[in-house]
Amino acid sequence: MAATLQPSNARTHATRLRGTRPRALRLLTGAALAAVLAGCATVRTSGPAPVPMEPSTTTTSAPTRWHFDDTRAPADRDGYRPPRKLAVLLPMSGPLATAAAPVRDGLLAGYYGERRARPELAFYDTSGTAAGATAAYARAIAEGADQVLGPLGRDEVDALFRGPISVPVVALNRGSAEAPDNAAAFSLAPEDEGDAAAQYLLKRNARNVLVLSNGEDAARRSVDALAARLAQNGGSVVATLAIIGDAPGDQTAALQNALAGEVGVDAVYLAIRGNQARVLAPQMSVAGLATRPRVGSSLLTHGTGKAEEDQILDGIVFPTESWSIGSGARSLPPQASVASDLPTARGPAARLFAFGFDAWLLAGYLEHLALAPDATVGGATGMLRIAPDGNVMRQPAWSTWRNGYVVPQADAGG
Repeated sequence: MAATLQPSNARTHATRLRGTRPRALRLLTGAALAAVLAGCATVRTSGPAPVPMEPSTTTTSAPTRWHFDDTRAPADRDGYRPPRKLAVLLPMSGPLATAAAPVRDGLLAGYYGERRARPELAFYDTSGTAAGATAAYARAIAEGADQVLGPLGRDEVDALFRGPISVPVVALNRGSAEAPDNAAAFSLAPEDEGDAAAQYLLKRNARNVLVLSNGEDAARRSVDALAARLAQNGGSVVATLAIIGDAPGDQTAALQNALAGEVGVDAVYLAIRGNQARVLAPQMSVAGLATRPRVGSSLLTHGTGKAEEDQILDGIVFPTESWSIGSGARSLPPQASVASDLPTARGPAARLFAFGFDAWLLAGYLEHLALAPDATVGGATGMLRIAPDGNVMRQPAWSTWRNGYVVPQADAGG
């Protein structure tokens, strides 16, 4: 089934958004969202002509990797140059539909929050399967899409990346292989967190890092990235302690042994859950590690949320979304304001909402980011750039606990 929003309706929604933004976000539960939920929704809208970008002398990076439509209107001065018709491939039915909902709503919030020219927007249901993703892509291309966002599932991405990519694509996950030409891969990857944590520590001259890991897939991936970045800069993981179960045993002796080792310990990386960290935080203090930087992955937020219990975590730093600490998300109201109107912006779903918002930013700035090696855009999940291999790299913001409450970490950036 296809559902269409006519141009007049789209302009009405856009006009309301430019007024009181929190009120406008409630419109996502109205006609626009209903059209999306119906299956394949198309939103046609127009806006003022963009301001042409001044001639640039920026050296392009691997220009033959990307093929953009040069007949579009010139880019704005900040690099914004949206496609004419943007196809969004999401699993609006099937097992991944729950995860897709906040991604969809975040994308629509970004779309309606943009004051400049916007593309025609079309949603295609992939059903969460590889076959569904390739079929949705083929239909989108047949119906005139000149840029694609999605799909979301890793199997879907793998299937899409195996076929020919005729228009620029930003997949909303990383596949098992490198992105092909004319494609990028965007995800909230554990590797990005580990790499960012290593950079955070290296800037503070902490090169010898003790790792506490619970062995989960996300933990292993973040630790591998941390170790790789440290090694590139003369650092190392001095030891890795396996943390098993919700109530891990006494690790004090092992922590002390690591500290007393030949190279010592400059910092601790915690690839563990918050409930595990609450058990280990006192042990780190007894072992003499409380004064070292303690940085964790986003796993630390799992099993937390009660200030009286989380006070023991005070001072531990972890990556977070810029939007959650009130920065970095252009045209998007504060998280608390959006969450009061939209269930998909609350709790754990808020991270996917921010991810969807940034997917929209990547669509609008794709050519700028793909062809300018140092180009970045500040999004709801952090600072975004596209690496030469096609992966979207994310520099997160950082938070910590103070008196058991999560607060932004001073001078951490993001």
